[in-house]
Amino acid sequence: MPSPSPIKPSPVKLYDFHPPVEDFRSAVLRGLSLPQKMLSPQFLYDKRGSELFDAICQLPEYYLTRTEMDILRANAKDIAAALGDRSLVELGSGSSQKIRILLDAAPQVATYVGVDISRQHLQEACAALMADFDGLDAIAVCADYTQPLPIESIPELRNRPTIGFFPGSSIGNLEPAEAIAFLKTVAVLGDLIVGVDLKKSPIILEPAYDDTQGISAAFALNVLVRINRELGANFDLSQFEYRAHYNEAKGRIEMAIASLCDQTVHLGDTEIGFKAGETLRTECSYKYTVDEFQLLAMEAGFQPVQVWIDRHQLFSLHHLKQM
Repeated sequence: MPSPSPIKPSPVKLYDFHPPVEDFRSAVLRGLSLPQKMLSPQFLYDKRGSELFDAICQLPEYYLTRTEMDILRANAKDIAAALGDRSLVELGSGSSQKIRILLDAAPQVATYVGVDISRQHLQEACAALMADFDGLDAIAVCADYTQPLPIESIPELRNRPTIGFFPGSSIGNLEPAEAIAFLKTVAVLGDLIVGVDLKKSPIILEPAYDDTQGISAAFALNVLVRINRELGANFDLSQFEYRAHYNEAKGRIEMAIASLCDQTVHLGDTEIGFKAGETLRTECSYKYTVDEFQLLAMEAGFQPVQVWIDRHQLFSLHHLKQM
């Protein structure tokens, strides 16, 4: 595990394990060379991508965020009791809206650790938490949370009890086998509170991922802007469009960027060909029944303790304990 990069003085302590640009380049080239071109969803979240995702969360079609926040508010006392006085580690912290509900209900939590790939967005969110919650120590860890967490490189977490918070149904971005492997990796945190989107009609699902204002499309296409900026590629965004479809047989939303014509994109010295209609998959979002997810969690070595669900049966929040 590399040592944290030096940082400028800041009210927020930052441990920077952000993958270097060479890793981004190699991952992009590898993904674009596959028969089904694809990119890891983590690459969607540069600063602009994080801002666009925050905007998506406010859309009327995007039920996930407001429903999960409703669940957190309605059950804050029970969830706060589950947290105890452990250090709270949020994976994929984003704007930290949801964590505020828990911190309001759990003043006994003295240490918050936000783990996210978007460094600037993460630091700003942690600084806001420290400003708003007296006595809270908010620590920013810039890292790919799908990789083994560098707990031993964070002095504040050594030999201290922790609990993980993984909201937003981000676990749905992983293939089921990957989700099991991920849960095994984050078992180092101890218990977990995990948000899981539930299976439902495509009439509800598809608009949530392809809104009428086009913000979901801008979010997906922003990854091409990032590749152009950071890796020197020449994607012409006017020659691509965003698509989202619910694959009911696989129980997942499939999100992709489709080429509108035969074209060749250059990334440095590498030429990448696209045929008209060919897709570059940016994300999949698996949906589960409660039983399906609990079976998956048990396969990863966790015992389901409690599940909280909204009255419309749209979303679920699971408390998992290591067996």
